Amino acid sequence: MKITFLGAAKEVTGSCYLIETSKTKFLVDCGMFQGGEVEEELNYQDFAFDVKDIDFILLTHAHIDHSGRIPLLYKRGYRKRIYATKGTVDLCKYMLPDSGHIQEMENEWKNRKRQRAGKPLREPLYTADEAKDSLSIFYGVDYDELIQPSSDVKFKFNDAGHMLGSSIIEVWISENGNDIKIVFSGDLGNKGTPILREPSLIKDADYVICESTYGDRLHENIEDRSKRLMEIIIRTIKRGGNVIIPSFAVGRTQELLYEIHKNSGKYQKEIEFINNVPVYVDSPLAVSVTNVFKDHLDYFDSEAQEYIKRGDYPLDFPNLHFTHSTEESKALNDIKTPVIIISASGMCEAGRIKHHLKHNLWKPENTILFVGYQAKGTLGRKLLEGEKNVKIFGEDIMVKADIEYIESFSGHADQKGIMDWLSAFSDKPKKIFIVHGEDEAQAVLSDKIKSELGIETIIPSRYDTYDFQKDILVSVELDDIEQLSVEIENKVEEMRLRSEKVLNKLQEFMGKNKAAKNLNDIVKNINSVNENLMRLYRELLE
Repeated sequence: MKITFLGAAKEVTGSCYLIETSKTKFLVDCGMFQGGEVEEELNYQDFAFDVKDIDFILLTHAHIDHSGRIPLLYKRGYRKRIYATKGTVDLCKYMLPDSGHIQEMENEWKNRKRQRAGKPLREPLYTADEAKDSLSIFYGVDYDELIQPSSDVKFKFNDAGHMLGSSIIEVWISENGNDIKIVFSGDLGNKGTPILREPSLIKDADYVICESTYGDRLHENIEDRSKRLMEIIIRTIKRGGNVIIPSFAVGRTQELLYEIHKNSGKYQKEIEFINNVPVYVDSPLAVSVTNVFKDHLDYFDSEAQEYIKRGDYPLDFPNLHFTHSTEESKALNDIKTPVIIISASGMCEAGRIKHHLKHNLWKPENTILFVGYQAKGTLGRKLLEGEKNVKIFGEDIMVKADIEYIESFSGHADQKGIMDWLSAFSDKPKKIFIVHGEDEAQAVLSDKIKSELGIETIIPSRYDTYDFQKDILVSVELDDIEQLSVEIENKVEEMRLRSEKVLNKLQEFMGKNKAAKNLNDIVKNINSVNENLMRLYRELLE
């Protein structure tokens, strides 16, 4: 009986865990690696198992970093069941084909570059049609329903409060007279998240696989968050600017709509000024997903249920508009009066948000408001880290807009939320495996768990395997080429960060000194070094 960590191990994306017993092999999640080009290349690697050996898959929720490689599994021959909550199944009907469409579009663009460089062309990871085909093997179940997919494995989904249909999974395994219980936290929801219920508390487990996205920090409280959201909106609109909110189409977008609708009445003096400001949801996926929410009102928390009983649907209000076509999306950038635009993708790596950033980043009256986690290497992360110049569609864009971040809008629990959830186990787990987090977050959370709960923790690396019976963690030795790739990746990242720091200091200096314009050539050279480093790494991967 063992578990192998195939993703979200000392990283946030690519969630995938392989559990093996003497009779059964199954996966928990099969998510996409996300971030920069280095992370995305991992999606093209062969799976570390024979696809046809997998007996079933348990899916914690629909976010692409947890579900995004399921169509690839299907493409490579997997035809057995994927178990998920009914809400997750309904969301995947839209999210996975949308992901396939993005794969096709980005691959077409990259193939044009490969062709010009005389390099071999590549297939997309999967297409929208292949993603649609994979939906045929999804099987929806209810929360709290005990399912036995094989003779030695039982499981149950519990509400994780992270997004519609998200789950904490309890898994019971019997092997050779030994019974163990493993709990997969999935992505734990943030307390007070609009619309959704609080994460379910679990009484007991032998082992816990626990996320750690915000394991080293605390979110601001709900009241402060709501107040800050409205203050940012009002301040920006008063100076004639647009509020651009990169947001995940599923979860964050609906929560933002709920907050704007709920809190508008608290700002009566200001509302006269902004009540005609249109709010646009510019994401076809978000439009479809918002309709899925209407089909699962039973998942809503008590506050949202009360709104509905009063005949006030919380995801609709008079100045809310949804765009559908590309033409409607482009037309938003021609509006001359202030608007609020909520658009995907949340990390600014794809989708319509990139066009809105291109048109709004360089204007000082505008605000770019982040409301969710930004992975390393993403455009969103670069903006949060203070880059003064970014590339969008190959064009250099100066960052003059205000960059704001309301971290507590994240769907992930903060350190206190994680610790409260772990503290609720009446029978202490033997071990807690800390996953789905960056190094600092994992290390801080690990120390806190050991000191306050007295439970042993393990922070696994990708490909590590833990044998439950032998109580041994085995790390796989990477072959020479893969080890070299990892070392090069680390060096490239280190050099990139150093050059970015120098670049930011130079640009800051140039902004304060008119006589410093001759430094432009230096800035261009540093940008060129960054591009060449990434080009070198891509060539080594290919």
